[in-house]
Amino acid sequence: MKKFLAIFLVSLILFSFANSALGVGLCEVCDGKPCDTGLRCLEGVCQPKDYVVFCSPIKYTEFKYLVKAIINFIFTIAMVVAPLMVIIGAFFLLTAAGAADRIKLGKNIITYTLIGLAIVLLAKGLIAMIESVLGVKIGG
Repeated sequence: MKKFLAIFLVSLILFSFANSALGVGLCEVCDGKPCDTGLRCLEGVCQPKDYVVFCSPIKYTEFKYLVKAIINFIFTIAMVVAPLMVIIGAFFLLTAAGAADRIKLGKNIITYTLIGLAIVLLAKGLIAMIESVLGVKIGG
């Protein structure tokens, strides 16, 4: 079960970074000038299409925007994973057939999932509350 969850989370993270990395810098116009035939624009420079170039998946120029994006990413992952973990915990409870260790495992999964979800929600809410009280926008 732990292997499945670890593989799922790593796959989800890699998919999200790969999705943003594939579209970075691919264009037909570089700094207002069109590239010649057979060239593509990568990070503002016209380069041959057969060159292998690794573009940075981080598109943020300021640290506060990067932090805000990471917070939103963690919040989104928590909103997706929490219901799945509650369902998994309920599955353990329903299939326990009286086995005390499986009942305890199911209860622990649900309990720790709800505690983690509460922490994530409180963290997001705390940021919103500080922004409204101080009248400033944290992270853009």
